Amino acid sequence: MPRKQSEVEKSLSSKGFRHKEGDHNYFNYYSTIGKKTAVFTKTSHGAREIDDHLLGRMAKQCKLSRADFDRLIDCPLDRESYEKKLIAQRMIEVLPS
Repeated sequence: MPRKQSEVEKSLSSKGFRHKEGDHNYFNYYSTIGKKTAVFTKTSHGAREIDDHLLGRMAKQCKLSRADFDRLIDCPLDRESYEKKLIAQRMIEVLPS
């Protein structure tokens, strides 16, 4: 099901992604300790909705299944849980205690 671009971008921003404009709207994930990670996604300028195909690509870029990406956008998957998934996939490192 297509989603409003503004809704997706707002949710990404609330989950630790930081927006940077370029030829697209880029969103890089910053860990809870403020470190920039290799996890990123992007949206197009001027689009109002994002179709299912592009949502699937965004999910892959965010290292999530499509179902988990929907959960991230809809908020049942909070930032801490998302970061735990990234740590489990070795996409980000945990600082030694």
